[in-house]
Formats: sequence, structure tokens, C-alpha cells
Amino acid sequence: MTENWIDVCATEEIDEDIPLAKTVGNHEIALYRVEDIVYATDNLCTHGNARLCDGYLEGHEIECPLHQGRFDIRNGRALCAPLTKNIGVYPVKAEGKRVFVGIEEST
Repeated sequence: MTENWIDVCATEEIDEDIPLAKTVGNHEIALYRVEDIVYATDNLCTHGNARLCDGYLEGHEIECPLHQGRFDIRNGRALCAPLTKNIGVYPVKAEGKRVFVGIEEST
């Protein structure tokens, strides 16, 4: 597997504490900016069919809008019931005023 860095948006598109949904290749991801650091996770909750970009972000935790389960956006860890499965996370880097997300692809 190799990591492919994909330009997903300008840094100013991601508001502090308001998630942003983007489609990157075959992945729908949610982008978050907390204290000027950008994080990226899968956008779909592992418990229900809810988009995390529609959830409530508090600190480094995103709350699913459907059943109020919370994930840590830094590592994807499920933090409480009813969640039992973590979400995927993606590496992020900022270059200039652009945000890049690392997506693994088969070689």
C-alpha cells in the first residue's frame, strides 16, 4: 500500500469547530479544525447510517447526530455506547493554504 496525498480544500474552508464533508476518491470524509489543527475521519458513523459532519463537535470529540455516540477525531476511537466499532482516520498535512489528506491505495 502507498499513501497518496490528495488536495481536498483550502484551509479557510474548514471552520473552527464545524465539520466539513468532502469526497476524496471513493471515500467520504469529515474534516475538523480544532485549535488550528486539521483532522480527517470517515464521515459515516459505524453504528448507524448518520453522517458525522452533521454531528456536534466539542473539543476532539464528534457526536453522532443519530444516537449521540462519540468518537475521538484524533484516533477514531469509539468513546461510548451505543458505539462498538472505531471509525477510520486519515493523515492530514497543510501546505501553504491547502489541506492534503493521505489515502492509502493498493499498488
